[in-house]
Amino acid sequence: MQYRNITRILGMLVMILSSTMLPPGLVSLIYRDGGGVAFMTAFLLCLSAGFFAWYPNRAQKGDLRAREGFLIVVLFWTVLASFSSVPLMLTETPNLSITDAFFESFSGLTTTGATILTQIDGLPHAVLWYRQQLQWIGGMGIIVLAVAVLPMLGVGGMQLYRAETPGPVKDSKMTPRIADTAKHLWYIYLSLTIACALCYWLAGMSGFDAISHSFSTIAIGGFSTHDASMGYFDSTLINMICVFFLVIAGVNFALHYTAWASKSFRTYFFDPEFKTFISIQVVLTLICFFSLLIYGVESNFEQAFDDAIFQAVSISTTAGFATTNFSQWPAMLPILLIFASFIGGCAGSTGGGMKVMRVVLLYLQGIRELSRLIHPKAIITIKLGQKALPDKVVDAIWGFFSAYAAIFIICMVLLMASGIDEITAFTAVAACLNNLGPGLGEVAANFASINDFSKWVLIIAMLFGRLEIFTLLVLFMPAFWRN
Repeated sequence: MQYRNITRILGMLVMILSSTMLPPGLVSLIYRDGGGVAFMTAFLLCLSAGFFAWYPNRAQKGDLRAREGFLIVVLFWTVLASFSSVPLMLTETPNLSITDAFFESFSGLTTTGATILTQIDGLPHAVLWYRQQLQWIGGMGIIVLAVAVLPMLGVGGMQLYRAETPGPVKDSKMTPRIADTAKHLWYIYLSLTIACALCYWLAGMSGFDAISHSFSTIAIGGFSTHDASMGYFDSTLINMICVFFLVIAGVNFALHYTAWASKSFRTYFFDPEFKTFISIQVVLTLICFFSLLIYGVESNFEQAFDDAIFQAVSISTTAGFATTNFSQWPAMLPILLIFASFIGGCAGSTGGGMKVMRVVLLYLQGIRELSRLIHPKAIITIKLGQKALPDKVVDAIWGFFSAYAAIFIICMVLLMASGIDEITAFTAVAACLNNLGPGLGEVAANFASINDFSKWVLIIAMLFGRLEIFTLLVLFMPAFWRN
């Protein structure tokens, strides 16, 4: 294991991270509402820490193996989120404990969107901007940004990309060179963010709110600059813009690139994962719409459709924005939407959950097993579109699902052991492992009331969810550390 080389890379990345604390300082100067000193202090601390990790090891260069790639990704996310909590600990408003600062930081960077903050409307603009910015950085994965730069510094990026990129199939690249791949991903990501911000602004948001919410929308994060989330704006147009961009961000970014390169939208309609993803959104919206009318929650058709489509898309894509308190809906709907978050977005998107691709393959595997009961001697292959998938891919999906379920159960039991009720424990773990944000019970609005032990358990759940279980779990294997 190339520990000194890993330390050198982490040092460089932490120095890059320190630069992200300058924009909140600038925002503080513009709005003059305090908070700038904390971010400048945090900038100097992070820059210094990164420099002292990099400088003694600056000559330690070498080709990274897969093991080093996995370790760097896990260390980077933990180290990055830890350093990102520094300005939150230094600010006077809000006055956060170490646990709360870490929780907010990890929630932002992993695009979970769970928050311990209350009275968000009264926070300094610098803090509001920083929270949104954290989600934007984490949404695509700062490692993908780093691999576009690190090759120029003598660091190969393919191992990092394969370990960090979400989705069940990680061997394919959109372009021959990994740096080009990362750049194209970020071009798409940045373009969507700018387009989203412009739409929000034209729809009536202030410039600050438009940019801030575009960060968390394209990242499918769910942080807002207001306690009422998207409901603060009370605008059907803004809600529909949010839904539109959440759907776009929930689609595989490789598919966006392919459509852009071929200059044809037909690419989307030939993709089985995309068709399933859209079908899920339509079905959930219709269930919510008719349920709201039948149960008498809404009598106005337009308002019922607005609430239904917004909450269905927001929760199922794991964004977690809200226009209404969906936890007060008829009991079936909140639980249904929480379960929908287990599916999440498409592979290669900024969404959380298990990913649509994996759920589709699990379904196809179930159908194959039923067919084998009827035709025991038949050789049945699983096809995705017109392509037959090797059994090792399906086996990996089952392994992932088993690990996902095990992590979920362990975290839920730990929360219940700390004194949290069953509904709160179940939905809190679901919200954090799926990188969703809001839950039910005590965590319907925020996570401020739960105990510190549970917050640390949920921080670990966020990491497992963001790194898709195996990237983090593999570090617990003794064989990983053997030479």
